[in-house]
Amino acid sequence: MIRLIVMGVSGSGKSSVGEGIAAALSLPFIEGDVLHPESNVRKMSAGIPLTDEDRWPWLDKIGAELAKAENGVVVSCSALKKMYRDRLRQEAGGTLAFVFLDGSLAVLRDHMGKRTGHFMPLSMLDSQLATLESPTGEPLVFTQDVAHPITQIVEASVEWLRAQTFRD
Repeated sequence: MIRLIVMGVSGSGKSSVGEGIAAALSLPFIEGDVLHPESNVRKMSAGIPLTDEDRWPWLDKIGAELAKAENGVVVSCSALKKMYRDRLRQEAGGTLAFVFLDGSLAVLRDHMGKRTGHFMPLSMLDSQLATLESPTGEPLVFTQDVAHPITQIVEASVEWLRAQTFRD
């Protein structure tokens, strides 16, 4: 069974890539942002970075969704710090994989500038990049460059996932 977090900073394409992977694997997709408490959304909308304390309830909700997914699930979640990813791994109820969407500041700014209807302002990107701890070297992490087209990222991610052995 595949439990997958599509992770990265704002503007990396987590939702689009996550939806594509979920569709290719016939799995449900959960937009992690909808699980944020309203207080988090208000803070981010105002350009105020979240603290670890702000993120724990959100990460626990995501962990609960991962754990109850009987046939697998794909979830978008920034998962910026190793301790957040470790918490998600602990709460997932089984093996958890990550697709890390990485990219240059210029590409990420361009992506964010083209988005409409999202609560996260462009000004928050610097804060997220400062918080980001690369998952390089962690188990079951596949890194993709967001400069590539979404279809290419989805195809490569699905191919990588199919090559993995998931025990649960």
